[in-house]
Amino acid sequence: MRFHWIRKAYEAVAGIDPPDAFFADEANIAPVPMPGAGGRWTTTRFVDPGDMRHDMHVTIVTFEPGAVIPFAETHVMEHGLYVLEGKAVYRLNRDWVEVEAGDFMWLRAFCPQACYAGGPGQFRYLLYKDVNRHMALAPSSFPAAAGLR
Repeated sequence: MRFHWIRKAYEAVAGIDPPDAFFADEANIAPVPMPGAGGRWTTTRFVDPGDMRHDMHVTIVTFEPGAVIPFAETHVMEHGLYVLEGKAVYRLNRDWVEVEAGDFMWLRAFCPQACYAGGPGQFRYLLYKDVNRHMALAPSSFPAAAGLR
């Protein structure tokens, strides 16, 4: 068993109740294949992506050996990746960086990224990202958040 604690101040929205607390086991959740990847790149989602009560998602991304993110993608939100298993090279801006189990990456907003999982086994990481909320247009007034951004 692994325990990961992700600390974040909840971003409430008027008229939307906060989600209930929950515990999940990835063994009970079917991974969703990413489009165009032939089942070699999947995402295990712990909450329904359309559930607006959640202001963040934590998922497990899995690549089979040789699988890739075949394009430089970017996001408007910052997000973190904790490598659970395997090795890969990950594009961060213009650099390709070798990562392996136990490594953590924090990707800034609009950071071009891609991935190549060379093998020999699966490459898997825990992905955290903010969702369902607009980006703040001013610095946060919450003191702890200032150190996280």
